[in-house]
Amino acid sequence: MEEIEVPTEHLHETIKEKAEALGEGNWLMGVAISTALMAVFAALGSLFAGHHSNEALIEQIHASDQWAYYQAKGIKAEIAALKNENATSTVETYKKEQEAIKKEAKEAEEASKSHLVKHQTIAKSVTLFQIAIAIAAIAVLTRKKVLWYVSILNSIIGLLFFILGML
Repeated sequence: MEEIEVPTEHLHETIKEKAEALGEGNWLMGVAISTALMAVFAALGSLFAGHHSNEALIEQIHASDQWAYYQAKGIKAEIAALKNENATSTVETYKKEQEAIKKEAKEAEEASKSHLVKHQTIAKSVTLFQIAIAIAAIAVLTRKKVLWYVSILNSIIGLLFFILGML
């Protein structure tokens, strides 16, 4: 899984210096801090979305393996029935085993679907955080506070998606 690297060593100091030089220190500092928080949530969201994507894939592979095993038991039951017409206990054993395998395969499919839904929900939050960061940058460049408020609103919606994806 890819790690996201965010260069933030001197970010706070640089932003503070630039903000003070422009005479809009408090507002720009608020934009800088809120944007840094948006970036943190975007990075966390990306990490968790990747995790759920991986888990969905693993569960789907497990389900496929179980379905192949289920089919193998069915084939064994048919062969046993063809070899010996009195092999009903062996056939019944295979059929019972198939039911347990089927149950496990369906559970793995459901787990895969659940992880995929979480992945999609958290991925939406990452997108909203990225859009919010871009809008905040435009707010700073144009000196329009209304754009910053729009970025905050986007972040709040992104945070809601993030929380829903984590539940």
